[in-house]
Amino acid sequence: MGSKMRHWALAAAPLALALLTTGCESASGAGAEPKATSTTSATSVDRSVARVCAKPAAGPAKAPSGAVTVDPKVVGDLAAKTKSSPPNTTFWLRPGKHRLDPDRYAQVIPKKGDRYIGAPGAVLDGRKKNQYAFAGTARDVTIGYLTVQGFVAPPDEGVVNHDSADGWVIEHATIQNNSGAGLMAGARQQVRANCLRDNGQYGMNAYKAGGRITGLVVEGNEIVGNNTGDWERKRKGCGCTGGIKFWDVNGADVSGNWVHDNRGTGLWADTNNNDFLIENNVIEANDGAALIYEISYNAVIRNNTIRRNNWVEGRRAAESGDGFPFATVYVSESGGEPRIRARTNKIEIYRNVLENNWSGITLWENADRFCNSPANTSSGDCTLLVKDTKRCAKPAIAKAPLYSDCRWKTQRVDIHDNRFVLDKSVLKCTEKCDRMALLANYGTYPDWSPYKGERVADAITTEQHNRWHDNVYIGPWKFVAQDTSRVLDFGQWQTTPYQQDAGSTLDPRAGG
Repeated sequence: MGSKMRHWALAAAPLALALLTTGCESASGAGAEPKATSTTSATSVDRSVARVCAKPAAGPAKAPSGAVTVDPKVVGDLAAKTKSSPPNTTFWLRPGKHRLDPDRYAQVIPKKGDRYIGAPGAVLDGRKKNQYAFAGTARDVTIGYLTVQGFVAPPDEGVVNHDSADGWVIEHATIQNNSGAGLMAGARQQVRANCLRDNGQYGMNAYKAGGRITGLVVEGNEIVGNNTGDWERKRKGCGCTGGIKFWDVNGADVSGNWVHDNRGTGLWADTNNNDFLIENNVIEANDGAALIYEISYNAVIRNNTIRRNNWVEGRRAAESGDGFPFATVYVSESGGEPRIRARTNKIEIYRNVLENNWSGITLWENADRFCNSPANTSSGDCTLLVKDTKRCAKPAIAKAPLYSDCRWKTQRVDIHDNRFVLDKSVLKCTEKCDRMALLANYGTYPDWSPYKGERVADAITTEQHNRWHDNVYIGPWKFVAQDTSRVLDFGQWQTTPYQQDAGSTLDPRAGG
């Protein structure tokens, strides 16, 4: 799996939870009050946030009927008994620290339908010697109530479900202090009520070599402290970290998770993802953005509480003089596409509370990033509308349908009924932390590009049906349109030619 570079830099070039107590009462400012408010649903999410790491659920104290018992005193007992047992066997791991053979490639290779259930205090420890815990291609494996720690998977690889087998269920597990990704993902995988903590690169890397992942469920997990290896600095601009990273996932429900204090982005969907539902999560205090949705399609993002994100990366960019509006929700070359089957034909962002993040929502499109362009950092990938990347070339790309279909477009994004709260005294910032943005760069590259000049900037701003409306703004918000040089006040943002945030209100003082 090749890493795919984050491309924000191209724009510049041409903790305890506190319950929300504020309501969505009418605020002074232009526009009518929004029809709906988000505080009630977000507060409900806040109260039920998944505090899995502090209070993990306990597994059965006695072996389930018919289970094979695994002895922690016998090194390699789990792998050996898995090998000698038939498919659909249940293994019960006794309390204690279980170990594999000391060979770096020693691992458990489940058979179809195997179940691994940990007793209270059962730990599978790689001791910084073994690379992988559970691997192979067997389907429908279950891992529950087990701590998996101390494995040293290489970068971009994972410890649990290393080979991205399908139909796995991982629940009530603690996957912590591993190198690489704590967990990989396959089709129909269910990841429920787990603690994914302090892993070197990702909590989970939802990537399947040579195929798409479908029907992924990520529900009720605590995802905290991941990217301890600080890989974005080791591989500058790699785009290879996150609490969770999703690649080429078609159909994902991401709900009820607590995603916090990760060293980088919280949730990051990158490269031809489609049909996502991201709801009822608390995403907070991540060093980078809370959510990035990049060169992907069709998503619903609703009823999330998003706060105190992007303080580290946003501040770092501002202090370096970068004028790009780095935001806490970043939609990059992604949009609604009715020709791609999903539960929605747009990206809809609504009924969320965003409080004291480094800036708000940025919709961005890189005019130089399209199929077959050297500026496409997701090298080798094309849009879901063009199967043969080679078709996106001169002269055909300059005419319909390829002119439209060879480009990942930020289009049909509907942002409404959200509450944006900003108090600069909390962030300790004076500028560049207060922006909502809709923009593109000036197209320059390569020389055969049909998207040169302001074509893409004009399109994303006024032609591609991107719309803010019926939101509540508390604090001194500014708005960026078309390119980084156009910083607008609320009135300019609402009037011609931008005509954004109809029905929204802004109180510039209430946020501090």
